[in-house]
Amino acid sequence: MTAFKGSYKFTLDHKGRVNIPAKLRKATAGSSYDSFVITRGLEECLFVFALDEWEKIEEKLRNLSFTQSHHRLFIRILLSNASDANLDGQGRIAIPQNLLKLANIDKEVLILGALQRIEIWNPEIFEKYLKQADQTYEQVAEKILF
Repeated sequence: MTAFKGSYKFTLDHKGRVNIPAKLRKATAGSSYDSFVITRGLEECLFVFALDEWEKIEEKLRNLSFTQSHHRLFIRILLSNASDANLDGQGRIAIPQNLLKLANIDKEVLILGALQRIEIWNPEIFEKYLKQADQTYEQVAEKILF
């Protein structure tokens, strides 16, 4: 699988479906081309994983200890919000209402490619997130890349 990248603005339809851009669909691997898992993300977004990437997440979860409370909490929250999704004939996935509510998504969505996952944001929340960051892009790049 190649990396998900780019940003795209779309509108939810009346059934809570959103188009997954063709460029992002092409980045998914063979057998999981049309199969995804949508779950709660971080910073009020949703994470969308191609099925093969989700299986890697599940393997990591299996290695967490059920005796540690923070491991249990994370597993419970992540998996209780996870939902299987398949592309329909028009390249859309249906987003469950509970996830739309968690991400405060009403109509407009911002879809971001983020390497091994797709993120779905309310565009206004994403803009707030960027403005409230305590470091600039350049400061973060300097710490990560150099």
